[in-house]
Amino acid sequence: MDFEVVQGDIAAQSADVLVNAAGTSLEMGSGVAGALRRGAGGAINEEAVSKGPVDLGGVAVTDAYDLDAEWVVHAAAMPHYGDGRATAESIRDATRNALERADELGARSLVLPLLGTGVAGFEVADGARLVSQVVAEYEPETLSDVRVIAYDDESVRTLERVADDVLGS
Repeated sequence: MDFEVVQGDIAAQSADVLVNAAGTSLEMGSGVAGALRRGAGGAINEEAVSKGPVDLGGVAVTDAYDLDAEWVVHAAAMPHYGDGRATAESIRDATRNALERADELGARSLVLPLLGTGVAGFEVADGARLVSQVVAEYEPETLSDVRVIAYDDESVRTLERVADDVLGS
């Protein structure tokens, strides 16, 4: 499986699956969720919320609407209750469950943000290490192209450094 680090807006990416950094309610607010909601148009937020809430680390699938993808997998790495903070376990579970669901859908390509970072409170380097480790360890059935995306220059540099370390490059 190809593993690539990319920079940009996830809503501008082309893949079979785009992964949303969701909270357990699946309400699409700001950050990655907001970008996907704006890019999708249509009723993506309503469809997502109708499939929730999900357990921490859980996922739900919606149509991608106007995005250049078939599906959006909403991966709940943070709770929409309490302090709203992600944990190492929730990041690992949400990442693994997103990859598994993409395989179940028969997807070949997937774009994954750094789950648990940003408003969910995990440091970029720590979140990048967790996401990269899960992707590196995953044994795909249909997935052949997995891209991990970050938006700003500093996050991309951190993600590249951590991914190289995890992959032993």
